[in-house]
Amino acid sequence: MTAAVSQPSLRMTVLAGLALAALFMLSLAVGVSPLPLGRVLSDPDALQLLVVSRLPRTLAAILCGAGLAIAGLIMQTLSRNRFVEPATAGTAQSAELGILLVTLFFPAAALPLKTLVAGGAALLGTSVFLATAQRLPPAQPFLVPLFGIVYGGVVGAAATYAAWQADLLQYLSVWTNGDFSGVLRGRYELLWISALMVAVAWFVADRLTIMALGREASVGLGIDYARMMQIGLVIVSVITALSVVVVGMIPFVGLAVPNIVSRLMGDNVRGTLGWVAAGGAGLVLACDIAGRLIRYPYEIPVGTVMGVVGGAIFLWLLFRRGTHG
Repeated sequence: MTAAVSQPSLRMTVLAGLALAALFMLSLAVGVSPLPLGRVLSDPDALQLLVVSRLPRTLAAILCGAGLAIAGLIMQTLSRNRFVEPATAGTAQSAELGILLVTLFFPAAALPLKTLVAGGAALLGTSVFLATAQRLPPAQPFLVPLFGIVYGGVVGAAATYAAWQADLLQYLSVWTNGDFSGVLRGRYELLWISALMVAVAWFVADRLTIMALGREASVGLGIDYARMMQIGLVIVSVITALSVVVVGMIPFVGLAVPNIVSRLMGDNVRGTLGWVAAGGAGLVLACDIAGRLIRYPYEIPVGTVMGVVGGAIFLWLLFRRGTHG
């Protein structure tokens, strides 16, 4: 990894802002029921549809996308490997297992309690992954994502087996494939905690950049490596758990966006953090809109659309060399 960063031009910044704003407005307008944005203030039904459904869904997509992209960036920094993210390293699967366990033992648990247990399970699962990944040969970087896929598969299989035993397989499917169709006012507000986690990531961004140089170099430069590792794990686990609990698993966001931004701008976390967040928000928002239009008026879950789009981006990343790092 390199610490250099290429600053985007003002024109590129303006175009990115306009593209995100256009996706925001398109997300508000697209749906089964027509929503004439020009008559929102004069039509009570249109205003209610906007406030209760379209605006919460759009904000949820932005918060999930930005949070998962930042979680992927931090996870790649901690593991010093560009091919890991929460959905391919056991973090999301551990969160699913946590939700399932709290559902089995406390069926009437409120959403915050489920989120808390899912966050704890994600933290434990991510810690095991990173502790094992650091023991793998550094000369073979592809072993880390390969181990992550196997590890996530084992944790996911344990969750599926437990759900099968308890006749909760259909219930489990809600968390294994991300879907914004059920997001309404009052059911997405926990995602604002993801924005708080992104703010924490911004606060420690410089120390995360130094951590990408490795344990010895970080300690030599005065970084409390163990404490920063704990902070990074908490950020990744909380964001992933919130996303899984509220909308389900959305793959490849934390893998594709940080890699694309890194290839264009370098590896300085503070310099790329805003672009990674905006890129994740825009990618998830675009995939959610596409899922609403492909089989209109029916919907394809955003997790399915993102699986296809993210898989294509992942293959492109594998076969195309970057200009940085």
